[in-house]
Amino acid sequence: MKIKIIDFGYEQSPERAHYNDAGADVYSLDNYVINPGETVKVPLGIGLEIPDGYVGFVFPKSGLSSRGLVSELAPIDSGYRGEIHAILTNNSGSEIKINKNQKIGQLVILPVVLAEFTENLDNSRGTGAFGSTGL
Repeated sequence: MKIKIIDFGYEQSPERAHYNDAGADVYSLDNYVINPGETVKVPLGIGLEIPDGYVGFVFPKSGLSSRGLVSELAPIDSGYRGEIHAILTNNSGSEIKINKNQKIGQLVILPVVLAEFTENLDNSRGTGAFGSTGL
């Protein structure tokens, strides 16, 4: 699948380290210092034309996650054409520095079920929970 990139000032386009990686690395456009407990919205300089029936996410990089920096998984909807951001939270006890052009997340595109919500499916399911059908 090919997905068009919209240019919002990126210097490096998303790229996979290996051809079969699920995620393509995305990069910081600037330097950041993220303090313990702080969440920052880091612009990536790109937008995407994601087809209907798919959604994008900026997943965390495992190396950064192991240091306590995680990427929040806000969905990038198929109809969104604005700039994408990585939403990073520092869960560690010390500041974490991000350098310009550093890999800060992995862009993953996934299929999504476009559910139709209704109040009545005419089934016999109840509200019983733990142990309601026997042990």
